[in-house]
Amino acid sequence: MTDFRIEGKNLTFWVTVKPKSSRERLSTSSSGELCLAVHAPPVEGLANQACVRLLAESLGLPKNSIAIVAGRRSRRKLIRISGNACAGALSKLKALAGEGRSNR
Repeated sequence: MTDFRIEGKNLTFWVTVKPKSSRERLSTSSSGELCLAVHAPPVEGLANQACVRLLAESLGLPKNSIAIVAGRRSRRKLIRISGNACAGALSKLKALAGEGRSNR
């Protein structure tokens, strides 16, 4: 299960990114971990940029409020959302992940 941490005005959580996916979406695996599928290949940071863009669009946040804190060269990434909207982002993340539940 995904562990969300709110510290002050920061929300951090782990996500597994699947690059070169045919469909972009946010879902959860059978173990409850957040998964993010993006079209971009894992070359020259393109998948990382797509990850930030997709999260920003899905949560209605500016891209500069979302950062990859750890895992830039890995499929598993630690994401930090900064700012006043982190509590609202948490509820949106849970709702979006619930809607896109995966059957892996």
